Amino acid sequence: MSVQTTERVGLQNAQQLRTKTLPSWSPWAVAAAALVVSFVLVYLTSWGGAVLTGVVAAVLFVVFLGIAATIVEGSRSARNRMATTLIYGAFLLALAPLISVAWTLISKGTTRLDGNFFGTSMNNIGAFDEKGGAYHAIIGTLEQAGIATLITVPLGILGAIYIVEYGRGFLANAIRFFVDVMTGIPSIVSGLFILSFWVFTVTPLFNNGQARYSGFAAALSLSVLMLPTVVRSTEEMLRLVPSALREGAYALGVARWKTIVSIVLPTAGPGIVTGVMLAVARAAGETAPVLLVAGGLNSINFNVFSGNQSSLSLFVFEQAGVASKFAPGRAWTAALTLVVLVLVLTVAAKLLARRNKLAR
Repeated sequence: MSVQTTERVGLQNAQQLRTKTLPSWSPWAVAAAALVVSFVLVYLTSWGGAVLTGVVAAVLFVVFLGIAATIVEGSRSARNRMATTLIYGAFLLALAPLISVAWTLISKGTTRLDGNFFGTSMNNIGAFDEKGGAYHAIIGTLEQAGIATLITVPLGILGAIYIVEYGRGFLANAIRFFVDVMTGIPSIVSGLFILSFWVFTVTPLFNNGQARYSGFAAALSLSVLMLPTVVRSTEEMLRLVPSALREGAYALGVARWKTIVSIVLPTAGPGIVTGVMLAVARAAGETAPVLLVAGGLNSINFNVFSGNQSSLSLFVFEQAGVASKFAPGRAWTAALTLVVLVLVLTVAAKLLARRNKLAR
């Protein structure tokens, strides 16, 4: 008798746990209904265009789905569905500008994807000449960003190691404070600093009293912008390394510097690479420092230590202001080239860091 009572109670509880749910196709049906209502209320009445129609349809979709879920599933499940919908909507809203930028670059940047663009410069190219390319700007970007990376990465990593592993007290706090301050420095300020210090003060000492603009000066100004990003990202990655790894090495008698080199840095390596590539991407896209201290040049200059030099970002800026119907195509193609160049470098660095991690 007790067994039958227990089975009956369990069956009743199981029936109470079963609730009605909306079918899997209901969100699509609600979306279609919201789109139709928004189209009738907004577009057909000339109250707004396609963008406003989409916004109103999104709002109506959340409202209609909440009402339907409340009627069928209950208020608690309805709140869960609405929160999930809002999260997905926020993701799509954040993704929309990125997709728009990528689509614009690809659609407009393919007009000059030819050998002439990548193999020639703008030397002796007039406003009515459809030829001319960004070979000189590509060379300038690679040299300037490469030298800035060689200067910044060792300094940034060593600074982060000192803050995390060795720094205590006032000095470490002061370094961290000034790094945070440098993070918000405008690019024009770093260009002015290198212009006054390096171009107008240091180079005249080695150039018969004459100031010398160069791509190396642009690399120095870019390194000023890259340094705080590298330091902060490396610092955060080093702090994520478990203390147990350090303590285990110390217990085995391994010196601190060797623990950092052989355990801490390899463990934080992928994150450090990501921070470095973020800094490189910012440096490659800066225009004001290059314009101030490198001056820009329409011809090819491989000597990064002497003479004016251009970059892809400066090339885009110059071509966007040229009164020629062929200039916008060159500007868009240069912008696409810059994005692809940064993407290739980032993917290559990620693959290299992953390969080293697997090798260990």
